[in-house]
Amino acid sequence: MTEATDLASAAGSPDPRTGLRAVAALRKLLERLEAVQVRSARAQGWSWQEISAELGVSRQAVHKKHGRR
Repeated sequence: MTEATDLASAAGSPDPRTGLRAVAALRKLLERLEAVQVRSARAQGWSWQEISAELGVSRQAVHKKHGRR
């Protein structure tokens, strides 16, 4: 199993401590994955508007979050 699969399984745990820790770890993983994909898109010439449309957020939000990197 992969890290993400293990974490997703743990997030459904009946033990709140286990579930909450898994949710926090998934959130961190998701942030890293998003940053990687945004950098990739920008390197390939994508506009902030195109990236924001795929992420389902405003252009301003994605630029504010990733524009300084």
